[in-house]
Amino acid sequence: MQSRRAGGSFGLANTFVDAPYECLVAITDFDHGDNVSEVTRPLRSLLYMPASNAKAIAKSRTLDCDAVIFDLEDAVAPNEKDAARVRAVEAVQAGDFGNRTVVVRVNGLSTPWGEADFRAVAECAPDAILVPKVSSAAEVRACHELMSAFPANTQLWIMIETARSIFNLAEIADVASETRLAAFVLGTNDLCKETNARLVPGRAAVMPLIALAVTAGKMANLAVIDGVYNSIEDTAGFEAECHQGLEYGCDGKTLIHPGQIAIANRAFSPTEAEVTFAKAVIEAFSLPENADAGALRVDGKMVELLHLEQCKRLCAIDDVIRADRSPAVPAESAA
Repeated sequence: MQSRRAGGSFGLANTFVDAPYECLVAITDFDHGDNVSEVTRPLRSLLYMPASNAKAIAKSRTLDCDAVIFDLEDAVAPNEKDAARVRAVEAVQAGDFGNRTVVVRVNGLSTPWGEADFRAVAECAPDAILVPKVSSAAEVRACHELMSAFPANTQLWIMIETARSIFNLAEIADVASETRLAAFVLGTNDLCKETNARLVPGRAAVMPLIALAVTAGKMANLAVIDGVYNSIEDTAGFEAECHQGLEYGCDGKTLIHPGQIAIANRAFSPTEAEVTFAKAVIEAFSLPENADAGALRVDGKMVELLHLEQCKRLCAIDDVIRADRSPAVPAESAA
């Protein structure tokens, strides 16, 4: 676990579109240009793990997800809440999660367990604490105040899953500048429950809500994570929903089963074609004869300086993903 700050978003396909490669851990040692001042770790796949399940916690250290979310809320029965809290704290303190972002989802502040969760989780210092059913800016500030005992680099993430939160998205996003708020995590199941909408293929009733959340989140430079896909064995439907979330601007997807990790990672990663084109754009703008150019034609496409910044970020994120896939070099071999 390392210090983090939410970054920008970018996507590049056959034409320029805003699709996200959002991040959390600041990394600055890339050679794609001086203007990429803060490049971060991707959040493509975020796996919920019930904190009441010791085996699941142990397994999470071996999985290829970008983030693990130890859940004290929905996945834990009321009579197991206290024991699950202890297990989550012990797991985070034990560490050994590698480059994964470690998050603890607490119970809501209106529940009997919420404040106790905050106090306990402060002791283990996860990368982020995820708070469910936040509906207003006042509630974000309340969560921020309860984090006074947390290390300075622990972020506040919130679930966008109530009808009221949708109508307060702008004011909720605005308080990011004065709080630890760094991410919106969409609770699509709860949104459907509150609005009586049907969660069917294509998510016609839900996508307008997701679009509003992405727009508000990006206004405040927040990561925005898509909701879960319930049909574990429907890999084609899951992949389609990942691409749908990507197209709408989501930075990754929350998951309920390890079998969904590889698909999410692939869907939310830059493609080889995108990386190749991004490198061509960077090279074109770096030529001496283009030093003062504001726009260029690259491979038949018109690109501008704003695209150059997107290309630098995409290449840097691709470097992070490739580095994570590379086997570690033994210390004696590196000497």
